[in-house]
Amino acid sequence: MPIRHIMADLRAGKYRPVYLLQGEEPFYIDRISEYIEQHALTEDERSFNQTVLYGLDTDIATIVSEAKRFPMMAQRQVVVVKEAQSIRNLLPNSDEQRSELVAYIENPQPTTVLVICHKYKKVDSRKKAGKDLLKAVEQNGVLFTSEKVKDHQLDNWITDFVKASGYHIDPRTANLLAEYLGNDLSKIDNELGKLFIDMQAGGTISMDLVEKKIGISKDYNIFEFQNALLNKDIQRANRIAIHFGKNQKEHPIQMLVPTLFGFFFRIMLAQNLIKRQKGAELAKELKVSPYFLKDYELGARVFSEPKLRRIIEYLREVDAKSKGIDNHSTEADDLLKELVFKITH
Repeated sequence: MPIRHIMADLRAGKYRPVYLLQGEEPFYIDRISEYIEQHALTEDERSFNQTVLYGLDTDIATIVSEAKRFPMMAQRQVVVVKEAQSIRNLLPNSDEQRSELVAYIENPQPTTVLVICHKYKKVDSRKKAGKDLLKAVEQNGVLFTSEKVKDHQLDNWITDFVKASGYHIDPRTANLLAEYLGNDLSKIDNELGKLFIDMQAGGTISMDLVEKKIGISKDYNIFEFQNALLNKDIQRANRIAIHFGKNQKEHPIQMLVPTLFGFFFRIMLAQNLIKRQKGAELAKELKVSPYFLKDYELGARVFSEPKLRRIIEYLREVDAKSKGIDNHSTEADDLLKELVFKITH
């Protein structure tokens, strides 16, 4: 079931007897389970009717026993199993063994809300016991699989998340946040929360606000650096390179170089694709937002294919040197200034 449907039901007070939340991305698993913990019961009801168990410290018999209890002076009870992937006997070792958990889920206690948080991976559906568990949950509760957001989809995720929160953000700012915050949705949620505090409903996140609240410079960032290299603005590119080199904690060269590698590699792909694909089709093939397509089209015109191949080699050399390979003394700012010279000449 999609996250938006699950959250809509929960906000409407519609609770199912079983929730199995699984998958690589913990953000949505936490979001669902925390909402149930905070809203399924009143504060007075929680002390007697809310139980939290942890995978390493519990077993299936204990979980089922807790789930079968009746609530005390409340409409329902809540049993939350965290880190369920660590339960030793979650699935029987033999296909012939009957899972006590599956037996419970096939006939769950209607006054219990059982939430099983199986983080960082899915239940092993290759085993019969795993298939039986998933089938039972689908028939009698809610099965939610939380997929990891791919790097090239992260800016779109931020845009959608901001919109769902009642605000707006332009593509370049969303892309910058994605690049600097990385693929940690909880971290992104936390940082966006800092921005929302000072915003009016329906407002747009500006780069000035991002710089003030999160500390990402609107002038000294990877996209301004790429733009300077594309336009062969040597003075601006060197100024940004020096800033990066002197501020390695905020701009580690080991993270900058792979980003530049991906940028120039896509330009090289664009040179080959642009002859037969345009607009949205080209953007989809390059796995970039259509908003940024003009940058890749410009790069395809500015740099020849042999030059792009040499740039890729320069980036590989800088990557190796930044890790101490064949380099014992050159500082990051000097490596970046040398890279600027090689790319722009």
